Amino acid sequence: VQLQASGGGLVQAGGSLRLSCAASGRTVNNNAMGWFRQAPGKEREFVAAINWRGGGTYYADAVKDRFTISRDHAKNTVYLQMNNLKPEDTAVYYCEADRSAVSDVRGGTPWYWGQGTLVTVSS
Repeated sequence: VQLQASGGGLVQAGGSLRLSCAASGRTVNNNAMGWFRQAPGKEREFVAAINWRGGGTYYADAVKDRFTISRDHAKNTVYLQMNNLKPEDTAVYYCEADRSAVSDVRGGTPWYWGQGTLVTVSS
């Protein structure tokens, strides 16, 4: 499985971005998928995840009510809509496909990783 993340960029605080992660090589429609991020000098942390059916979603407390994860099975793609961005959201964002069909509040068990896309939020 190859995961191609895109949509990062530079945005002012309060702005919005939409990240995309397209899977190729095989379908990931039976896998939970999610997003993690890693800020400079910090460990990678869980951001959001969505179950294979899309009915269950999970968010880190820091992004709850601002970020929305969704997926399009027809396009084998997962999205992360990020609103009301803050400088502390600045990080490289990585998408992942989980080993399981169901994730959890810690981000499940990542199996495949995308290459990352940089999000920079200026104050």
